Amino acid sequence: MRKVGVLVSGRGSNLQAVMDRIADGYLPLEIAVVISDKADAYALERAAKAGIKTVAIERKGCASKDEFEDKIQAALVDAGCELVVLAGFMRILSGSFVNKWHHKIINIHPALLPSFPGLHGQRQAFEYGVKFSGCTVHFVDEGTDSGPIILQKVVPVLDDDTEDTLADRILVQEHIAMPEALKLWAEGKLQIEGRKVRILA
Repeated sequence: MRKVGVLVSGRGSNLQAVMDRIADGYLPLEIAVVISDKADAYALERAAKAGIKTVAIERKGCASKDEFEDKIQAALVDAGCELVVLAGFMRILSGSFVNKWHHKIINIHPALLPSFPGLHGQRQAFEYGVKFSGCTVHFVDEGTDSGPIILQKVVPVLDDDTEDTLADRILVQEHIAMPEALKLWAEGKLQIEGRKVRILA
C-alpha cells in the first residue's frame, strides 16, 4: 500500500471522501498522517476516528514560515509518505517546500483551471457569469494553482444558482475527482510530459 500524507485546514470533506474510498477497496492507499495548520480543524477528528495518525502544526507557534514547513516536512518523512495531498489546506507552500516534493503534491481546486485560481474559485466563476464551472485536480508547482492538470470535472451553472448551490454541486464532483486522481497515481498511470499529464492505459 502506497502511503500518502494529507494536509488540511478545515472540515475535511475531501479527506472523508478519500478515506471512504480506501475503506471500500477502491483506493490501494494508506493515509499515513493527516496534518493540519489548525488544531481545532474537524478534519483531525475525522482522521482520529478512523485510527489515522494526526498532527497539528500551527503557524503561530513557529518563529518563521521555514520552521513551520520544516515541521510539516519532518512529520511527512517520519510517516513514510510518498505523496502529499492538499485537501482544503489554506496556506500557500513555499517554492522550497514544493521542490522537495517535485510532482509529488496533489491539490484539488474548485474551478476549471487555469480560470479562477486562488481563493474562492466558485465565487469568482459565479460572479464572472460563466456557464460551466467545476473542479480541477492538479500537481502543485511554485505558482498558484498553476501545476500540471490531472483531471477535471465539469458542472453547469444554472440560471437559478446561487454561489452556495454552485459550490455544493462542485463539492460533490470534488469527492469523485480526488479519489479518481489518487487511484491513477497509486497505479502508476500518470505520466508528466511538460505541462501535460498523460493517463496511461
